[in-house]
Amino acid sequence: MFDSLSGKLQNAFKNLRGLGKISESNVSDALREVRMALLDADVNFKVARDFIERVKTKSLGAEVITTVQPGQQIIKIISDELTELLGSQNAALDLSANPNCIMMVGLHGAGKTTSSGKLARLLHKQGRAPLLVAADVYRPAAMDQLETLGKQLEIPVFVKRGETDVLKIAREALDFAKANNRNTIIFDTAGRLQIDEPLVQELVRLRDLVKPQEILLVLDAATGQEAVNVATHFDQALNITGSILTKLDGDARGGAALSMKTVTGKPIKFMGIGEKLEDFEPFHPERMASRILGMGDVVSLVEKAAEAVNEDDMKRMEEKMRKGEFTLEDFLEQLRQMKKLGPLENIMKMLPGGAEAMKGHDISKSEKEFKHMEAMICGMTPQERRTPQILNAKRRIRIAKGSGVTVTEINTMLNKFTQMQQMMKKMGKMSKLMGKMGGGLPGMFGR
Repeated sequence: MFDSLSGKLQNAFKNLRGLGKISESNVSDALREVRMALLDADVNFKVARDFIERVKTKSLGAEVITTVQPGQQIIKIISDELTELLGSQNAALDLSANPNCIMMVGLHGAGKTTSSGKLARLLHKQGRAPLLVAADVYRPAAMDQLETLGKQLEIPVFVKRGETDVLKIAREALDFAKANNRNTIIFDTAGRLQIDEPLVQELVRLRDLVKPQEILLVLDAATGQEAVNVATHFDQALNITGSILTKLDGDARGGAALSMKTVTGKPIKFMGIGEKLEDFEPFHPERMASRILGMGDVVSLVEKAAEAVNEDDMKRMEEKMRKGEFTLEDFLEQLRQMKKLGPLENIMKMLPGGAEAMKGHDISKSEKEFKHMEAMICGMTPQERRTPQILNAKRRIRIAKGSGVTVTEINTMLNKFTQMQQMMKKMGKMSKLMGKMGGGLPGMFGR
């Protein structure tokens, strides 16, 4: 996500961190690199110029805090200004009405249909009762795709095949929603390869009929500056309430995200970060600024973990680790839980300094090792997983053949697992000892 921009900004920060004192000339030199990084990322020229001017003014006017290096102060100012540029804070959906109507608009290929499904999933998880409406009468494949998504998510989809009147579809969808107690109606509308007047007028008529609380413009982040031009056109015609940036997992340069709020005045509300239905997040400007600046995003990582991992399972696993009863079966479960968080590369980038730590390391190799470990453990019987001591040479050869690895890899994995078990047992004994000491010595360990 914005790897190129992030890398260039971090290079600029190396020079900033070395500043012993702040003067107009050294601030200008350092910010020149930041400005070039923004322009290379396809940020609107005026937006980049004004951003640099604000940072420069605040940097030269800042009181120097003696405990912080001057360069670090400027980086903090850049971080704050970047957060402001992205929208300052998360803009939540207006879900006050019942039923609540949301129109998804945008050009063909931006990801409207997939985003409609992803948004429906997110709202369903929040306790809403969504209904997906196939309002694209020009592309039968869009109806099929929306129906497929609805089945996957177990969310109803209103489809009227053969009907070419979008307003008639909308009226019947509203009646269907009321009859079936669906409180959030998501209209997946038609797109075009480029903006044309008939498309816009059709959307205006639909808007006037359903009176949506939200009109969300779906934009492909990879289109960069062009996405902002598209947003301006749609906003002038429909008065959009916000946008969804899709395909942020690709080689997006970041221009759209960094220019959108300033140019249109409308916030980015969500972002699509992958192909899976769960790869969809509310847009938090401060978290995105932190990611772009290479400072990680621990809050989002914790939220991902909370969604992916069952709390009771975690407590049970923690207890087993503490008692030294952790088995290969438990290890397999841990590997699978980790996979739910997404690719290892994405997880690393959400940790402070993670992107920097990955440089020179082949993350795909680690991913491959995890897959091999999973295959090895899956090749064992339940008894072998629980008591790996019974894994003699004959059994190891069988597992190696079944999982497509060598016996050496089996041995290495088992040795690492044994070391991990021993470490867990030591930690368990240490925590028991600390507990006893805490119990016998009032005033210590928080007692």
